[in-house]
Amino acid sequence: MPSITFIAADGASHVIKAQEDLSLMENAVAQGVETIEAVCGGNAYCGTCRVYPEAAWRSVLGEATEIELPMIEAAGDDTDGVRLSCQIRVTRQLDGLVVRTPPSQS
Repeated sequence: MPSITFIAADGASHVIKAQEDLSLMENAVAQGVETIEAVCGGNAYCGTCRVYPEAAWRSVLGEATEIELPMIEAAGDDTDGVRLSCQIRVTRQLDGLVVRTPPSQS
């Protein structure tokens, strides 16, 4: 199981062992990552599962998709590399992934 670290705006970290083939958001919610609210349940409608992948991981994850962009824009988030964790599928290649969450999700 890939190990993924979530770092909150206050610096607190939460490491999870993620199940492959689920979204990053589903894994975070199932394992009690409080900074991932996921109000819409993973439908890319609310923006409460935004994450900021560390720079080294951005090429692995790719850019935000056309599904994500409207919600990211609606949230007013112009942070480089911002993604919706509900749109990131966990694979074994994500072992070691580190993402930060925005202050608005604290």
